[in-house]
Amino acid sequence: MTETNVTQAETQVVAQARAAASGLRVVDGVQLPAAGTYVLDPAHTRIGFVARHLMVTKVRGSFGDYDGVITIGDTVADSTVQASIRTTSIDTGVADRDGHLRSGDFLEAEKYPEITFRNARVVKQKGATFQVVGDLTIKGVTKQVELDVELDGVAKDPFGNEKLAVTATTEIDREDFGMTWNVALETGGVLVSKKIRIEIEAQATRQVDAA
Repeated sequence: MTETNVTQAETQVVAQARAAASGLRVVDGVQLPAAGTYVLDPAHTRIGFVARHLMVTKVRGSFGDYDGVITIGDTVADSTVQASIRTTSIDTGVADRDGHLRSGDFLEAEKYPEITFRNARVVKQKGATFQVVGDLTIKGVTKQVELDVELDGVAKDPFGNEKLAVTATTEIDREDFGMTWNVALETGGVLVSKKIRIEIEAQATRQVDAA
């Protein structure tokens, strides 16, 4: 073994030892968060979506009221996610449109105040990319969806709080959840796309048990 290889091996061993001492783990070349419960930080999280209008324009929106927990297990397969989103908090920047989205044509927010994501689990890992499968419930209809999740990193803030950051995306067909309202266009196509892209950028804080 060359001196360079020895040095690289020693460096890797030291890095792994430091990670183990701090509760972090390296799996498939990626530093994973320490096992524990991580709660979404609303100040650094966005739960958004993208739809097509008139078949050509992208309309973006988000939800402002939600809570979620990421539980990091002793193994990747043991990790889980759950989240709840208040449907009345939908915001696309246009009040009339938001009111329509809260109505029975779409989310029917008065009858169905929450969107939930439950029983989520990691089914595959490749480096910092994970496939997460879980049960998405909208308007009382539950469908299994698969999210592409990227672990953006783990860090400590200036106050010593342990943080993890992830980006997640998926695409759903809104008609699968009973949101079938639309208007046919004279030029062909429909007013609002059936396919909705969900985009999540999240930061979560590890919860520490009180002494």
